[in-house]
Amino acid sequence: MTTEAVAGRVGAAGRPSAASRAWRRNPVLITATTLLVLIVLAVVLLPVFLPDANATDPVHRLLPPSADHLLGTDSYGRDVLSRLVSGGRASLGLSALITLCAAFTGMVIGLVSGFYRTVDAVVMRIMDAWMSFPAIILAMALAIGLGASIWTELIALTVIFTPFTARVIRSRVLSVAARQYIGAARVSGMRPAKILFVHVLPNVLPLALVQVVILSASAMLVDGAMSFLGLGIAPPTPTWGNMIAEGRSYLTQAPWLIVLPGAAIMLCVLLLNLIGSSMRNVVDARARSMSELQKLRTRRPAPR
Repeated sequence: MTTEAVAGRVGAAGRPSAASRAWRRNPVLITATTLLVLIVLAVVLLPVFLPDANATDPVHRLLPPSADHLLGTDSYGRDVLSRLVSGGRASLGLSALITLCAAFTGMVIGLVSGFYRTVDAVVMRIMDAWMSFPAIILAMALAIGLGASIWTELIALTVIFTPFTARVIRSRVLSVAARQYIGAARVSGMRPAKILFVHVLPNVLPLALVQVVILSASAMLVDGAMSFLGLGIAPPTPTWGNMIAEGRSYLTQAPWLIVLPGAAIMLCVLLLNLIGSSMRNVVDARARSMSELQKLRTRRPAPR
């Protein structure tokens, strides 16, 4: 075994411990992840203990928060807390599904484009043309053309977010494919497909995980916008986006109908962005080194 191969193995063995130490020393990542896990557990478990989110009671419509209805009621007398939790289940679940579909499709395209250079120019030009359209407008056009439904929204947002993931993954594949051990594997006669899955893919997966988290935040925002415009999940099934749309007519009379789902979207997007940016420093050695260098530069000298 060559010295370079031994060094590569030693470096690969050292990375998990370094990443683990960086994870433990990152309070923002730990706090944001904990809060997001608590939100997910709440939207999954609480509906069992709450009233039916679609049960109407016109006599008690537009009630402010009280002991009977902790977050008040909406224009149909439905419990806002129940609808907020059930809407979170729909919004978070759909955003996660969209993210997984877009990440998988984008990762396949990025791997193939970055490793097989014969198809790179054609594939990336298609991705560039794809990304030139504004995301929400393209999503609306697809939803209108295919008809508003949960499957239409899934297809439309997967189509929108795939090029972004493909671009990021391709850039990492190009970097990994230029390393010496990849060249040695090619010279040794290893098949390109085996090189791709054995040597390239493991180096791409950490970045793909970061991309999934960041993509989830964008998917939640666009999903909320489409639901608000009536192009996503249709009422009475609650989502945070269509709850805002239903409550906009009562902004002055019952502001909680808009504030609560809007705050839920804002909080989840903020947490996902914090997790994504912190994870990049944990899994990406270069970003972690730059972050530590920046801390050293900004550290004030100790007083004499």
